[in-house]
Parts: sequence; structure tokens; C-alpha cells
Amino acid sequence: MNLPLHKITSILNAEYFGNTSDAIIENISIDSRSLQNGPQTLFFALVGRNNDAHLYIKDLIAKGVHSFVVTYIPEGLEGKANFLIVENTLNALQQIAAYYRKLFAFPVIGLTGSNGKTIVKEWLNFLLSPDYNIIRSPKSYNSQVGVPLSVLGINEHHNLGVFEAGISTIAEMEKLEKIIQPTIGILTNIGSAHDEGFANLEEKIKEKMLLFNYAEVVIYQKNNDVEQFISSKTKTISWSFTDTTATVFVSKKEHTHEQTLIQYTYEGNISTLKIPFVDDASVENVISCLLVLLYLEYDAKTIQSRIELLYPIEMRLKVKKGINNCSLIDDSYSSDFQSLKIALDFLESQKQHQKKTVVLSDIFQSGLSNEVLYSKVSELIVSNKICRFIGIGETISTLKTKLPNAVFFKDTNEFLLYLDQLNFENETILIKGARSFQFEEIVAALAEKTHETVLEINLNAISHNFNFFKSKLKVNTKMMAMVKAFGYGSGGFEIAKLLEHHKVDYLGVAFADEGISLKMAGIKLPIMVLNPENTSFPAIIQHQLEPEIYSLKGLNAFLKIAEHKKLKDFPIHIKLDTGMHRLGFEANTIDDLIATLKGNQTVKVKSILSHLATSDDLQHKNFVQYQINLFEKLSSKLMNELQITPILHILNTSGISNFPQAQYDMVRLGIGLYGVSNDSEEQRHLENVGTLKSIISQIRTIQSGESVGYGRRFMANRESRIATIPIGYADGIARSWGNGIGFVTIKNKKAPILGSVCMDMLMVDVTEIACKEGDAVVIFGESPTVNYIAEKLHTIPYEILTSISQRVKRVFYRE
Repeated sequence: MNLPLHKITSILNAEYFGNTSDAIIENISIDSRSLQNGPQTLFFALVGRNNDAHLYIKDLIAKGVHSFVVTYIPEGLEGKANFLIVENTLNALQQIAAYYRKLFAFPVIGLTGSNGKTIVKEWLNFLLSPDYNIIRSPKSYNSQVGVPLSVLGINEHHNLGVFEAGISTIAEMEKLEKIIQPTIGILTNIGSAHDEGFANLEEKIKEKMLLFNYAEVVIYQKNNDVEQFISSKTKTISWSFTDTTATVFVSKKEHTHEQTLIQYTYEGNISTLKIPFVDDASVENVISCLLVLLYLEYDAKTIQSRIELLYPIEMRLKVKKGINNCSLIDDSYSSDFQSLKIALDFLESQKQHQKKTVVLSDIFQSGLSNEVLYSKVSELIVSNKICRFIGIGETISTLKTKLPNAVFFKDTNEFLLYLDQLNFENETILIKGARSFQFEEIVAALAEKTHETVLEINLNAISHNFNFFKSKLKVNTKMMAMVKAFGYGSGGFEIAKLLEHHKVDYLGVAFADEGISLKMAGIKLPIMVLNPENTSFPAIIQHQLEPEIYSLKGLNAFLKIAEHKKLKDFPIHIKLDTGMHRLGFEANTIDDLIATLKGNQTVKVKSILSHLATSDDLQHKNFVQYQINLFEKLSSKLMNELQITPILHILNTSGISNFPQAQYDMVRLGIGLYGVSNDSEEQRHLENVGTLKSIISQIRTIQSGESVGYGRRFMANRESRIATIPIGYADGIARSWGNGIGFVTIKNKKAPILGSVCMDMLMVDVTEIACKEGDAVVIFGESPTVNYIAEKLHTIPYEILTSISQRVKRVFYRE
């Protein structure tokens, strides 16, 4: 922006005190820590519940800032700067942004919704950038503060805007609408995020739809609840999988291994589109983008060629440990001027070393000429006191004459060739590049070969636990080890390989795809699929898996395929329902089962099994005995009538210990293999397998009366040190584990979890712990144990283990 201070005073109807009202303002700031603050900065002193930026004005004046928007002039500072006094500084920030937005007449896309806003925004930027100079919200700047800061980044060279608006309660969207003033509106998925701020779903939708009050067109998934809040004068473009009256009707959706193929009808024409994602959320987000392209009259060929190049979006700047005691800030998929300013502020706030390095690619879609753009980049680099600058790309090399301590490479490959000569050590490195430069390769090269948040799997402990339970078995009793649910969350292939080494007799998985993955990875052990779907039978046969059969319908379906393929003696496993009432043949279906199998040579009953419902609770031992007796009766009848001698098995982990008389021919070892038992005495003999670890990202000090996290659910009653840990409910940490119920371990001491567990992080109290940023954190393992967490959350250890997201890296080791 470029506005004289006296004009801003008039716009805000502010009371002016100062002597340079003709000063030109080029930069708006709300962050007193930013090194980008300078003489052309107008600082808005925002006031929050626990923070008053007026307290930092004296320091900012000392650093060269001359102009401030305030609600009062701090004592002793009269006459030392330009002060614009207003009633509310946040309102003033929004007011100047709304005025500034009106200076530009190009189209603006405004997005809101519960989920998908940032992803759709970034994808639209990618899809439309060949044809427009786009200004968009950096990262997820969609709040009452973030939206005005985003809009104030517009310059005269931009010809399309893409801004997202997020709200958490009523009376917020009207303010954001005045700032964004969208001509094209997009409503993404409406989910449960921030539900607590609204009385009901209708109120939430009504509030969000205020963003589109004056939009020319609204794009949304067809929904009656939404349509009641769209003006009849507003053009709509809707889509649906089920409603043929939608503007775009998606009539077909097919998944392959890596993409989704949809067929859609628009204006009477039927088209197909390949989408490079298979998850439902991504497909829906792509469809939102598709409708924008259709509205802007892009042809089908262009739409397909661009959409097939879409890529997953990294939603946040990530701090990683680097080689040679370096810290890395990974922003390797983004290179635009607005986000560079944010990344540099983040670099300053996250630096763990005095030496700061920036690796930056050519910058695209700035809306500025190269000369102006890179002059501004050089100013940022200098003002942020960057010690070393590395430019990669043909255009950025124009900075050679502007930055003294800089080196340049024509592309990423050339940089990697000279990597060893650059001697990275003891520095914080911001890595920021446009996607086409593939800076993820630089991150990989500079990253320490560990991960911030990892689930460490002790293979020695698995061996120990396996042998512990094996010692309880008779000499001839076989062992099936359960590796379903990705090894109870610990990892499938690596554990299967170890069990193969221990000569386990069988592996058990829940679904066919788990078994296929193991077979494809080279596991030779027989694998039983406990819950096969009929549609998976051909794949089961192809990969030589062995299905559990639990119904006549399933049996007949499998036999039909087996006969068609002319199979002989293909192994199947018959499941009997002895009281669990989940899956299995009941007593009244045994005769039909026998009639179906008798004389059939395409399959062979390899085993007969059942499942105990209460083997872990000796109060129900009579019911267990009832199940065992019924299993004995039904299996004997099957064997006698069919003249077979299959493997019999009914015991799970708890059954191995509590009902040794029912070992039959095989037992199924499940969660006990992973170091968890329901019996406290037995638990002492098991070794912990999985340790979920993370690190401290940041430590801050808060004062009594200040809050932590969403909803201010924790209020400090003393000065406290708060550590932020980069793991949250998206990683599998239950939100109910927060608010003082749970804890993590740091330096062998308990650190209580404060406030709500967030999606990607949680906060803990480290006031009494001598720790620093970067120190290790144990989420669970030896302390707290998964048993302890399960008990406190009124659930079972299985849920704790299997909830750990696949995005958490598994690291396998032997001691």
C-alpha cells in the first residue's frame, strides 16, 4: 500500500497528534517483534484480553517506527511520534482494510466453510495463476485480524483476489464481508469445527453466508439448509452427487490406487475428470475448484491438464532438526511476497541460533515488476538481519548487486551439488521455494535423519513379549499373531518380518488390503483375513490370502468364484458364533453349512475358530466356559460330518493366560504382543513396545490470569512456563486427554496438559521443569502408559494405540 498518513487519519476519523501527517505509509503492522517495522510502518496497537500492544510503543519508537494507531498515548511519549487515536484499534484496522479494498475493481473470490478453505484457496491460486496476478490470504490468515492484513497486501498489478474468511461465533462475518467484498463466493464443507460458538447448525450457516450478501455468484454443494440463506437475486452454481437439479451433477465416482475419476454434467454436456486424490475431502475440494473454472469459462482440456497437477498442501510452517545442529523452517512449497514476510517473522520467532540463513527461490505472482519485487525482497532480507542468503533461480540472481553476503544457483540440482561446500552448521535456515523448484529435496538433504514426532517401536520388546506368551503354551500349540490395524498402530511389515523370523505359524489381519500389503512386501507366512468383504475375494485368491468365512452368503459367494477359477482345496477358515454375536455361523445354521461344504473340493477348511467375549474378566468365567463348551460341540459336529481335522482356535491374548485348558491347536496373540495386558501382575512381565515421542517447539511465559488454548479452558493462577508440543488430535491424541486430565513426560517429570488438545499441537505446564526448546517429550510409553491413559479416558488400550495417525512416523529399532 502507499497512503499518506493524513488520508488514513481522515478514513479512520481519528484524532491526530504529531508533526509529520504527510508521511507515506507503506506497511501495516500489528507485531511489535517483527524486524520489518520501520519508518514507513503504521503500527496498530491491538488490545486483547491479556495483551496490550500500547506497552511496546516506546520500544518501537526506539527502533524507528514513527506512526501508531492507538486508543491512548502512553505516558511520556507525547510528541515523540505520530498518534492516530481511535475508539477501537481492531475496528480501525478493519476499517482501513475495507477502504483499501474499494480502491480495486478486479474480481475477488471469497471462501468460507468449516473445512477446506485454505486448501481450495491454494489450489485456486495454482489453477488460475497462469492467467492472473493473484493476491491471496497467506497461509490461513482468515481471522478478524488475518483478513485485513491479507487484503492490505493488494497492489495495483493484481487482477484477482482469493481470500478466506473464518469465524467462530456470530457477529463476525459481517465485518469480514466489508473487507473482502467478494464477487465470487465459495462455501466449502460445513462440518463441526467451532460449533461451540453457535446455538445450532442453522445459526452457523446463516452467519457464514453473510459473506456472500453482495456476491455476483455463490458456489456450493447443493443443500436446502444453505439455499434458504442465499438471496434470490444472487446467481448460484451448485454441485451434488445425488441431486440431479444441481448445476453440476456428479453422476459417477470411481477410485483407482492414486486417483479418482468423476463424470459430471454441466449445461447439458457430460464430461469426465481425473482427480489426483482418492480421499473424499480432497475430491470435494477439487469439485469446488472445478466449478470456479467452469464459471470462468475454462475449456475441459485446460481444466483437466491443470487439475491433474494438483498436489497436497502443507498447511503450516514446520520446524525440523537439521544436520550439524541446524534448525530448519520448512516452507518448501510456497514462494510469494506476502508469505515471505510471514515466514521471516516466523524465522525470527523460532530461531534457535544467532545465525539466520534464508534459501529462497524465484518468486511468482507478486503483482510487481521484477525490479520492484526484488528491491523489496532485499529490504526484507536486510531488515530481518539475515546472515546468509542463498537464491535459487534465474530471476532471483538480480539480487547479486543488492545483497553482500549472498550466493546464487540456477536451480535446485546445482545447489545440491555444492551442498557440502556451503558448510551449514549452528544456524536457523528458512527454506522457501515455489513448488516447481522441488525444495523438498533441500529439506531432505539438510534435515537430521529423525522426526520431531515419532512412534518408536522396540523390536526387542516385541520379541520378549512373543516369547513370554509362547512360554505359556503347550509344545504343539500353534501361534497366530495379529498384525491388523497396522500392527495395532505400531507398523505392519516390520513387525510381520520379525514374527516371521520367530517362526510364528500364522498372521492375522482385519481386511484384505492389509494382507495384500504384507504379501507384496515379501512376507511368506500364511495370512488369515478376519473380516473379508465379498468384493475382496478375487484379490484374496490372487495374493494367496486365507479368508475367514462367517456366513452362508459369504461362503456361497466365495465358492462361486473358486469354482469359476477351478480352485482345489483353497484354504478357508470357518468362524462360529458362540456368544459374541458379532460374526459367525450360529448353531441353527450349522446343518446348512455342512450341506454346502460336504463333497466340495474347491475349498479346504483349514481352521475352525470362535471369539471369546469376556476372556479378560474372570467375573464372567462361566460365560467363557459356556462359549468353550458350545465351540467344542459345534466344531466337533463339523469335523465329524465333514470328516476333517482342521486347526481349532478360540483363545485371544487374555484367554491364553486365563483359560489355558482351551488352547486347542492354536491361539491368537493380539495386544499382548505389543506390551499391553489387562492383568496388572502379567503387565509387569511385559516390555513396553511403543514410545510416542515429540519435542518442545516453543516455550513461553504467561502471567496469572492469562489463558492457554481454544476457549480459554486453562487460566493461569501464577506466572507459568508453557511449552507447545507439535502433536494433537489429528495425530491421535484424544481431545479429552487435555484440560489437566493428561500429562506428558519431560526430563522424567510430569508436565500436565493445559487447555484443549489442538489439531496439531498441545500445550503443557513446564514451570517446575528445567527444559528448553528442542528437548524430547514422551507422550506415552513407560510414563504415561497406554493402560493409564485408557483408564483415565474410560476406554481400552486398543483405542489409544490404533488411534495414532499414519502421519506420525514409525521408527523401528533394536537395543
